[in-house]
Amino acid sequence: MTEKSLQSVIDSNSSIVDTLYRRPPKTALNVFGVMMPTDVVRAEYTTWRDEQRSWRESVALHDQSYHMNNLRVHGPDAVALFSHLAINSFANFRPGAAKQFVACSPDGYVIGDGILYYVGENDLLLVGNPATTDWVQFNAESGDFRVEAELDPIWVLNKDKRRLAYRYQVEGPNAYRLLEELHGGPLPEIKFFRWETIRIGGHDVRAMRHSMGGVPGLELSGPWDTRRDVKSALIDAGKRHGLRQIGSLAYFSTVIESGWWAVPFSAVYTGPELRPYREWLSDKSASARMSVGGSFYSPDPEAYYTTPWDLGYGHIIKFDHDFIGRAALETLKDQPHHKKVTLLWHPNDFAQVFHRLVEDGPTALHIDLPVAATARLHYDKVLDADGNVVGFGTYPTYTYNERCMMSLGSIDEEFSSPGTELTLIWGEDGGGARSAPWVEPHEQVTIRVTVAPSPISSMAREYRKQQASSIPG
Repeated sequence: MTEKSLQSVIDSNSSIVDTLYRRPPKTALNVFGVMMPTDVVRAEYTTWRDEQRSWRESVALHDQSYHMNNLRVHGPDAVALFSHLAINSFANFRPGAAKQFVACSPDGYVIGDGILYYVGENDLLLVGNPATTDWVQFNAESGDFRVEAELDPIWVLNKDKRRLAYRYQVEGPNAYRLLEELHGGPLPEIKFFRWETIRIGGHDVRAMRHSMGGVPGLELSGPWDTRRDVKSALIDAGKRHGLRQIGSLAYFSTVIESGWWAVPFSAVYTGPELRPYREWLSDKSASARMSVGGSFYSPDPEAYYTTPWDLGYGHIIKFDHDFIGRAALETLKDQPHHKKVTLLWHPNDFAQVFHRLVEDGPTALHIDLPVAATARLHYDKVLDADGNVVGFGTYPTYTYNERCMMSLGSIDEEFSSPGTELTLIWGEDGGGARSAPWVEPHEQVTIRVTVAPSPISSMAREYRKQQASSIPG
């Protein structure tokens, strides 16, 4: 079959949003919706509840080697390329450091984010979801930059079944004791988002101070061929420290505890300036194959676009360099924004969804646990007391650590104070007809929600506060 572009998909459909609602959410037909490849990472190693507890009570081992793109960009203009695309500053960015890279459209809406590693002189590595790496690769190839971009795609698209490197996250209250035991002595002092070399299983390992669950820990990476030795050493020694390997079910629930907006709706579907990019993207790209679900619906994709402030990234915007979207963000900075919060579901409303399964009459939209998203991009309407839409919730997730079902929210600032009571609409307009057959017929229900801080975990908030002063610029 002839490969088409994302632009041709948009042109041939009345609404790209309706097209994305019809995409299969988590099947082999939609590789960008597959959360973890089941042939290398199990859904559960013990139980997802036990695994969730480990990053709060003992030590958790996340295997991040398979589900993200790696894009290596090298050449004299590598830093200049990323500076041209990023809202954050590169003034103090040096080899041996990493940063969260956030890119916006010319209109100031988020295209995507990822972790950018300054590996060596003129040599950078971006790790993240395909919507982000696609944008960087397009600009590397089409812009006037002296760089080469090499893509190492996610495992399900990786024909060689070989990555540039393995990537493990070891975190929890016992993490440093375990790593010191394997290293054979005290660990070097490692500042937040910087790395040093340690020894594990007879191999040099790059250890970066970073965390998935907002708790103390290190990200470990190294050559692909040494991955089994390093992982085996971690697992064997970890038995004495209560280590749990984290399966795919528990892994994605870290998002709700750490407050990270993992995959925002990429702001690339509209605007004449982005047309060349949409023509470059194929109909097999992440932006073309992404799935959308939930009660928040508009045929206009711009209704889903978010600014950096809406996702909690306002503090990293730096107007000390020219970048795509700068003029728009300078105009938007003094306007009202949404604020990122946690929305705690009322226990009785949460339980009532399950109770409908044993009652006569229509059921509610089923809640899968621990992550209940019906699509890769799940958006639910959030209403005030008068029934007005004041934002949306995403990543509906249960965490055993908080004993609560909750959503990550982005809502009007006037409703963002902790303790504010709002209503979340659970289930799609039309009772699932929009996403059939991926979503079963159901009846919409209301869920009472209470606004809480994001991240929800006091441990995560304290950890972030301690690291804030040591983040490289």
